[in-house]
Amino acid sequence: MKTVLYQLRKTVIGAGVLSMLVVAGASAQSSKLKQADKDYENYAYVEANKIYEQLAMKGYRSLEMFQRLGDGYYFNARYKEAAKWYGELFGMSSEQPSQYYLRYSQSLKSVGNDLMAKQYYDKYLSTITTSGRDYISAEQYLDLIEENSGRYSMEKLGINSNEGFDFGGSFYGEDKIVFSSNRGVSISSRVSSWDGMSYLDLYEATMDGDGNLSNPTKLRGNINSKYHESTPAFTSDGTTVYFTRNNETSQEKKSKSKTINLKIYRATVEDGKWDNIEDLSINSDHYSTAHPALSADGSKLYFSSDRSGGYGGTDLYVVDINSDGSLGDPKNLGSKINTSGRESFPYINANNELYFSSDGHFGLGGYDVFYVKLDADGTPGSRILNVGKPVNSSGDDLAYVVKDSKGYVSSNRAEEGNSGNYYDNIYRFVENEPIKDVFIKSRIFGVVTDKITGFPLANTTIKIVDERNNEIASIQTDGKGFYQKEVDFNEDYIINATKEQYGGADAFSKKGRKEREHNFELYRLAKEVEVGDDLAKLLNIIIYFDLDKYNIREDAQVELEKLVVVMKENPGISIDVRSHTDSRASDSYNMTLSANRAKSTVEYLVSRGIDKSRLTGRGYGETELVNWCANGVDCSEEEHQQNRRSEFIVVEK
Repeated sequence: MKTVLYQLRKTVIGAGVLSMLVVAGASAQSSKLKQADKDYENYAYVEANKIYEQLAMKGYRSLEMFQRLGDGYYFNARYKEAAKWYGELFGMSSEQPSQYYLRYSQSLKSVGNDLMAKQYYDKYLSTITTSGRDYISAEQYLDLIEENSGRYSMEKLGINSNEGFDFGGSFYGEDKIVFSSNRGVSISSRVSSWDGMSYLDLYEATMDGDGNLSNPTKLRGNINSKYHESTPAFTSDGTTVYFTRNNETSQEKKSKSKTINLKIYRATVEDGKWDNIEDLSINSDHYSTAHPALSADGSKLYFSSDRSGGYGGTDLYVVDINSDGSLGDPKNLGSKINTSGRESFPYINANNELYFSSDGHFGLGGYDVFYVKLDADGTPGSRILNVGKPVNSSGDDLAYVVKDSKGYVSSNRAEEGNSGNYYDNIYRFVENEPIKDVFIKSRIFGVVTDKITGFPLANTTIKIVDERNNEIASIQTDGKGFYQKEVDFNEDYIINATKEQYGGADAFSKKGRKEREHNFELYRLAKEVEVGDDLAKLLNIIIYFDLDKYNIREDAQVELEKLVVVMKENPGISIDVRSHTDSRASDSYNMTLSANRAKSTVEYLVSRGIDKSRLTGRGYGETELVNWCANGVDCSEEEHQQNRRSEFIVVEK
């Protein structure tokens, strides 16, 4: 079972879900159901589930009730019971909000039903994937996790009470660890309505050279209260601590509600006692803020929250700590880290590497620990990686902290002789090998051709750049103009194609496809063109007009677009449009007709954004024939066509 301290509250149940009564006794059941719903909405999951289960045993069936029954156990890491009731839910209807596919999958995974867990995770992915995009199977994720497994040696600490919760660990000074525990508190004393367990306090323990802990004692001062305290984060000088606490807000006291909200508080030490408890500006009575973590220099505070505007249940945020101790505006760490699930328990090491727990990224069951390298501004600088087994298990794995390859993680995993319970225990570990950069692959590929001739362009340079402007690859096309490269399925990229004597081209490659095809057509650069050259010949532009017409036909527009592109890419070029006719019809008629054709061509180019000052135009009629087909000469249609032409002569470069 997990306490509210890292579950946080989850308020969104599938909207618009219909309930269906199938048994009699509606009046009595209605009264009980109202009480259960009230308990559930106040996060009193223990009491709510008791009533819901009584109703279920008497034959009452409801989609909403089965959702809530599953959720009540899921939020407390009672995955066996959660799997049972989610099974009832999907037995009634296979069409559920996406989060229920995910929760059922994780619950099944935690109780060892791997096959069904994969099936429901794949269904979850298909529900959140945009239509037309591929998605990655659970099997592929498991292969990635395996690549980073086996890097740790790990063992359970003897300091655990084994009769309640012991979790979290924060380095304090050179030889202290501070963790949360409800040890030594009678179950008959004040308990949390969320999970029915006694409240947690902060303890400090002495750490030896091997990472073993001993002599646990409560932190002195006013830091421990009658409610939960957890997840402390100490400044490097050890004089200030940030920690999580839940208590009744004034709003809750008025409503007599048992709604649980979490806040991060700050305290300072005086004569070995923690005092001066301070509520922080990032807190609110209307949402939870929890699990503080400090950057190595103490200038940034990372935390988890279910405030509005996030991506799912709980998201990770960062906020600047100003020199006077005030806090800036929180910034969501973004969709690469945060998911539709829950992200909690951030930890930042001296290398600006973030470790956190999530049930939204694919894992081995429940919460798993993930890794990402952060840039200086706090955004992800590498891909999200599952740290693998044995740190991660089929249970909940969280509160990972590490220093010099040694650290601690908390888990409620099953052990030999123990089928698993919902109590957390603290494990120490040694990271024997660094994490490997592994990713699920998709293929970027395509062909590069000459825009005019259609011929493939060999030895074209293809550069692939990620969203942070890091060059991922630089490759060359082969003799057929073909290129390909394996990239990260979950990353967006910019693809750039360049070749000497050709203009470049870019394409945006959207994440989420196994096969990403990007073909390029490149124009020759105008630097090969000299004053007096005819671009119609260089670009293979053929302009046709209807008999006795001078309007630009659709097929002529396609040809002229070649010229538009070249002129826009090379603003130094000016051209003279010269239109010609064959010798048929009178000389004066042909002169007028060609002049109108030249004029309409210039007007079209201007309409496409070419500055009129770069264009001149004139009709030459039949005065500059290219062959012998003058007046009175018998010529074929093909021979006359050679004279009905437009020229685009470079007059300035």
